[in-house]
Amino acid sequence: MKTTQIRASGIKFLTVSMAALLAACTVGPDYKRPEVAAPTQFRAQVAPADAQSIADLPWWGVFDDKALQKLIAQALANNYDLAGAVARIEQARALVGVARSEREPQLGYQAYAEAGRTTVQGQRSVSAVTLGAFGGLLNAAWEFDVWGRIKRSTESAQANLLAQEDVRRGVLLSLVTDVAAGYFRLIELDRELAIAEDSSRVYGKTLDLFTDRFKAGKDSELPVHRTQAAYDSANANTAAIRREIEQQENALSVLLGASPQAIERGRLLTDQVTPATPVGATTDLLLRRPDILQAEQVMVGANAEIGVAVANFYPRVGLSALAGGVGAGVASNFYGFGVWNVAAGVAGPILTGGRLEAIYDQRRAFWDETVARYHKTVLVAFQETSDALVAQQTLAKQKTALESQIQALQHSVDTALLRYDSGRAAYFEVLEAEQQLFPAQAALAQTQRDQLLATVNLYKALGGGWKLSPEQWVQPN
Repeated sequence: MKTTQIRASGIKFLTVSMAALLAACTVGPDYKRPEVAAPTQFRAQVAPADAQSIADLPWWGVFDDKALQKLIAQALANNYDLAGAVARIEQARALVGVARSEREPQLGYQAYAEAGRTTVQGQRSVSAVTLGAFGGLLNAAWEFDVWGRIKRSTESAQANLLAQEDVRRGVLLSLVTDVAAGYFRLIELDRELAIAEDSSRVYGKTLDLFTDRFKAGKDSELPVHRTQAAYDSANANTAAIRREIEQQENALSVLLGASPQAIERGRLLTDQVTPATPVGATTDLLLRRPDILQAEQVMVGANAEIGVAVANFYPRVGLSALAGGVGAGVASNFYGFGVWNVAAGVAGPILTGGRLEAIYDQRRAFWDETVARYHKTVLVAFQETSDALVAQQTLAKQKTALESQIQALQHSVDTALLRYDSGRAAYFEVLEAEQQLFPAQAALAQTQRDQLLATVNLYKALGGGWKLSPEQWVQPN
């Protein structure tokens, strides 16, 4: 309904209102989902789209590590963000009841009793007189939802409820993937720590060797200082990684709803298995992602609020009734009688100073905002899915290159050791080769972690676990 139609003259408005009253219509626009131009396939998608998707799997079918599964189950049971999301759902459900209650007759009561004393001046004397009054009334009112104001208000409340349920699904998905990502970062730090400790041990042996050679007069003091620096650097790196491990354990503990504590590990980083990751059709993303579904419910609510704003221009029609008894008297002489009244009424605005028009304009503008947010949410969903697919492809190539580099560096270390033992090279060649090998091993560990995180991000981007109801997110025994 256009704003110019809403601001029609009083006589025309009354005529239209009475005609609509007889028709008992629901004013305001009916919701229609905005069209979305979804691409035929995701960018960086290698396999053709099919009906299968990793998002169809429950989380325990994706993250196949018993220790990780135990952590996720603990988080689902104790996480406070999830508890807050559940509480917001209950709030939204209660607001649906508030909106729906306006459809029903409203019944109230009123009771009063009062007494007082006054003086009466007679011809010969002054006397005190006690006065009293009492009453009890029941009142009832019932609005006929002729224009659908209550219906639209209830639609808005129900959309908010559904949006909060989608928020809960989003929290569930984020919680599962955050725990998985945190766990994979933790076991990658374990691998980095093992590499750092190994490098520290190697540099320590080298330092002892050069110290003995220097004391025996077989070598200068320079190799001692160089090896000491490498040894100290390895020890500093070890301490830094230990700090990161404990901080990562603390972060995971918060997700588990627990105080900072040690985290149980399962498979090593190098033993983790990455599942197949089909993505399915692009249009399925609109039905799987919790944030997209939430954004749509916000649109539904905004559309319904426009209907409420339109209905406010029309008169409210209803019945009212009153029944009860009242009484009054002087001293001990009280008299009472019953009262009742039934009436039908029509009440509506004539002049509001532009308030109703402003409310309507505000809700139309809010609808436009929700549509823009919906389209952006869809675009971000496609971006995140494509980013995860790109990461999977490039990280696989990166891992292959790093494995080849490490193999070459290991050969370099072995060759340098042979040359040093035969007296054909200084130990600087060995030290240089080792200083290149250990960082490359750490880079490989980080790449292996990133491959696991790419799977986590893809599962989240596709709206993983969408087939599960909130109660089914708990892993079966």
